[in-house]
Parts: sequence; structure tokens; C-alpha cells
Amino acid sequence: MAESAACPAFQLGRPRYDQTSFLGRLRHFIDIIDPSTLFVSEKRLKECIKILDDYKHGTLPPEVSADQLWEAQKIKQAIIHPDTGEKIFMPFRMSGYVPFGTPIVIGLLLPNQTVMSTIIWQPTPTSKFLQGYVGAVTSAVSIAVGLNVLIQKANKLSPSTRMIIQRFVPFPAVASANICNVALMRHNELSEGIDVLDNNGTVVGSSKIAARHAIMETAFTRVVLPMPIFVLPPIIMSYLERLRFLQRNRRLLLPIHSVVCLVTFGLSLPVAISLFPQMSQIEVSRLEPEIAMATDCRVLTYNKGL
Repeated sequence: MAESAACPAFQLGRPRYDQTSFLGRLRHFIDIIDPSTLFVSEKRLKECIKILDDYKHGTLPPEVSADQLWEAQKIKQAIIHPDTGEKIFMPFRMSGYVPFGTPIVIGLLLPNQTVMSTIIWQPTPTSKFLQGYVGAVTSAVSIAVGLNVLIQKANKLSPSTRMIIQRFVPFPAVASANICNVALMRHNELSEGIDVLDNNGTVVGSSKIAARHAIMETAFTRVVLPMPIFVLPPIIMSYLERLRFLQRNRRLLLPIHSVVCLVTFGLSLPVAISLFPQMSQIEVSRLEPEIAMATDCRVLTYNKGL
């Protein structure tokens, strides 16, 4: 199977696109969050797994193309947990992040939020780690409710100005929740470190400094992610609501608002998670002395996580 610009030679377990460039990472994550994989049948999934097994054992039929192999790997990685080998529950897949998360985004961005609706629309737990969830939701609810109370008490603001400002409340709330979630879920890495790998993929040691870089990069991504989601729809809707057509047909506001949120969410997610490579690199000179002494490599690699 020859390599081409359109379809590179297949590499089992490796990304299809170059991860050293932002564009390559963007194309990679667009594949990962592709919602079409949510509708893959059990028969199709088994076919993909068999194709990859045949490739691994050298029994792949010659008519199977590199493009078919990449597609099979994409489907398997989207559905099957890499550690357990079990199917991931649909809402918890990366491909389910946008379709299942959009209703929450719409709920958070609805106008005329009350304190109770702000609390209700906070995301439900998607992780088995209760500590991270409780900390994240507590910080989000505290900030959202506090800002809503301040806005309601701002008597000098006109009703229209108050409504516009209120629509931006979810962003600081969700951003702080995301940072809190990352810190609580991964605080053990700061004390125990994460694996750093040499050019051959061999673990050189466990680095607390690399862990700090990984957590900071992930936290920054989690701040950038909700920025366009919670900033652009309020701006877009504030203009659309002035149109005479929508003023005469108020029942269309919610469907249009939903579409705006869905499109923004779908575009923002791959852009945000593409900012840093998942397998990031760090110079050995910046790591702990014992790690620097254990390798001749000048640069080591660590898994940043998502």
C-alpha cells in the first residue's frame, strides 16, 4: 500500500495526520469527535476490529486499502476503550461530546436565567471521580449564582443590558469549573509525576515537572474551549433578535439559538483540543536531575492528556 498525499501509509495505533502541526492535530481531532461513529452498527464494528487484527497478524487481504484501515482504526478507537476493550457508553465517547453536551450549553445560555435554572443546567457527572465533579460543580454554581445575584441588584442597568450581560455569566462559571476539575482529578500527578518517554517510547522515569506542564496545558485548553461557546452565541443572538422577522416569530428563537450553539460547539471543540499535542515534548534540562542522568536524549515526551 503506497503512501500518497491524500492517504498516508497506515500505521497501527498511530494518528493518521501529522501531530507536530496545528492543522494536523485539528484534522486528527475532527476525526475523533466525528458524531457519525455514534451510529456504527455492531456488525460494522466487528468488521473493523477483524480488519485491524488481520493487519496486526499479517493476514490482511491485499485488496484492503490504507484508507479502509484508517477508517477501521477510527471507528474502533471511537467506540472501544483502549484499556478495558469494552464499548464506551455513548454519551461518554469523544464523538458524543458535542451532541450530548449541546443541550446543556443551550440551557446555560437561555435568557432570563434564575438562580434555580442556573443550578439545574450545570452538567451532570460524567466521571467516576466524585471529588472532581463536586469541586467543579461547586465552583461553577458559586460563581454563576454570585454573578447573577450581582446583575439582578445592578439597578442602574437597563433590562436589555442586564439580559446581555447575564448571557455571558456561564463562561467564567464553566471555565473555573473546568480548571477546578483538572486540578482535583489530576492532583496525584503533581506528587507522583507522570511517565516521560525517550525517542524509542521507553519510559525514562516519572517527572513531577512534566506533570505540572501537562496539567497547565490541559487547564489552558479547558479555559479556551468554552470561550467561543459561551461568548459567540450571545453576541450572535443579540443581533439576530433585532431582526423584524424574528421579532414577529418569537417561537423560532429557541431553534435558531440551538443551531447557533451546536455549530459553535462543534467548531470550538476540535480547535481547543488541538492547541497542544497530546504527546508533548519537554527538554531534559528542564526536568529533574535524576531523569536527566538516566538518558542521553535532549528531549523527552509525555502524554498531556485531554
